[in-house]
Formats: sequence, C-alpha cells, structure tokens
Amino acid sequence: MSTTHTTKCLIIGAGPAGYTAAIYAARANMKPILVQGMTPGGQLTITSEVENYPGFADAVQGPWLMEQMSAQAARVGTELMFDVIAEVDFSKRPFVCKAESGDSFIADTVIICTGAQARWLGLPGEKKFQGFGVSGCATCDGFFFKGKEIAVVGGGITALEEALYLTHHASKVTIIHRRDEFRGEKMMQDHVFSHPKINVVWDSVVEDIVGDEQPTLSVTGLRIKNVKTGAVQTLPVAGVFIAIGHDPATKIFRDSLKMDAEGYILTKPDSTATDIPGVYAAGDVKDKIFRQAVTAAGMGCMAALEAEKFLAAREHEQNSLKAAS
Repeated sequence: MSTTHTTKCLIIGAGPAGYTAAIYAARANMKPILVQGMTPGGQLTITSEVENYPGFADAVQGPWLMEQMSAQAARVGTELMFDVIAEVDFSKRPFVCKAESGDSFIADTVIICTGAQARWLGLPGEKKFQGFGVSGCATCDGFFFKGKEIAVVGGGITALEEALYLTHHASKVTIIHRRDEFRGEKMMQDHVFSHPKINVVWDSVVEDIVGDEQPTLSVTGLRIKNVKTGAVQTLPVAGVFIAIGHDPATKIFRDSLKMDAEGYILTKPDSTATDIPGVYAAGDVKDKIFRQAVTAAGMGCMAALEAEKFLAAREHEQNSLKAAS
C-alpha cells in the first residue's frame, strides 16, 4: 500500500552531499526526509581507504565513513528511507516526487544529491580489482601508488589531467589510448608529451586487468591489444586509473531542470540553487571539476542553508500578506 510523505525538505541521494544536507536541514528543524536510492553512500562505498577526508589522522574505510554520516543524519532527526525516486514534478510548489515503491513525497524544497558515476570499461578484472588497484579518481587514490608504475586509460582532457597529477606520486605513468591522437586541449597535450614520467601507448585498448589474489587482491598488469595490428601485450603496472568520463545521475530531472550538454545540473554562481526556486543540487550531480567527498559535503551544507533561507523568506512573505489583509 502506497504512502504519501510530507516534508519541508526532501533530499534525494545519499552520499557525502546528501547526508551533510540532511544533518544541516535536521538541525534547522526542517524535519528532512532523505530517500537514499539504490546505493546509499555513493561512490565512497567502493573506496577501500580514504586518507583525504578532514578529521581523521589515519585512513578510514569509505563504507564506514558513509555509515557514520548516515547515523549522524538519523541522530539529529532525519528520516532515512530506502527507496528510489523515479519521477518528479517541479512545475508547482509544493513539489511532488514519486518513488519506485509507489510512495509519494510532497516537499516544500528539494535537494538533489544523486551524484555521478565513473564510466567503466566493463571488464571482469576491472570489477574484481576495483578498490584494490583499479580506481576512477586520481586525486582520491594516487597517493597509494607512490613510487610505482601505473596506467591511465583514456584520451580526453580528464585522462591527461589525471596522468599529470599522478606523476606527483608514481615513478612512471603510461597512458593507453585507443586512437592515435588525444582529444584534450593542445597546451595540456604539450605538458603530457614533455613530461619525463609519462609514456603513451597509442591505438590500443585494454582487454583485461590482471593481478594476484594472495595474500591480498592486487593489480599486477594490463593485457592490451593494438587495434591496428592485433598484437597483444601485458603491461606490468601496480594500478590503473580509468579516465573515460563520468555520467551524472540526472535522467529523471532532464525535463525539469536546466543542465549542461553532459547532463550536469546547472546552478547559480556561488550557489546550489537551480533554475527552479526551492530546488537545489549538491555534489557530483553538479560538480564535474573537483568530485571530492569533502567538496560534496560542503555543497550539501550550502544547499540545506539555502533551502532554510528560502523557506524563511516564503514564511515572512506569507505573514506580511496576512498582516496586510
């Protein structure tokens, strides 16, 4: 039997942005409801160790960090629900969002924190060694490969940026690209070609990622194939970074909110406000530059504070109208 839920603030998505928005919204007495989606915790649930989140002297496990955020959000008064929002109506307030369970959520404000996912190659070894040598984020995991040889897969601006960043940690970075030229900007290409630590393997695709299972899972190499000659070789590396882009989880919002060509939600400058008053977007769903847990959390805080300010202004406006009548 379906149920209708009413709240001042509905938060869609449960990663660092969603949980932080929930914590601030609850402390503002907005009695938020957070619909957690299919993967509560987002991308951090597949991150084995997190060393760059402030407040922890030692590395923490990504899933544990998300569990702590979830527990904190619940403790301060957030109602956490395991459901998936499948349809939204932002044409009028209060907003109406419908879930896959059949439940409806009526909200005065909505904060979208559905995040984005790195595109993967879809290889067996990629899934097997994810978090154990396979990563989609150089700034998150590059530190773990200090002094080691690693590979970056891709040929766009993201791949070039990742490769250059990784030279600060790795002894050698090999870029594997399926074409014979890069798509990134010329200046970035010049930096890559002139860097002594970077090597490029052209016209090649990764057939699989190989590694050891004992004593722990670890990547030892890539099996790559030249698309022109058909020659196959194994490249010995300790890690591989997949840099073929990200896909924001914004499909259900495409007919409701303004987005860029890649599907990221557009917000006002220095704000999380979308083009619909009362609807906000925080975290990777709108950020394709930094994509860090700490920046997502910061935007979640911003969104909750902006939603609180929006509701306060609406209440003041309504009270003024009542006093004038």
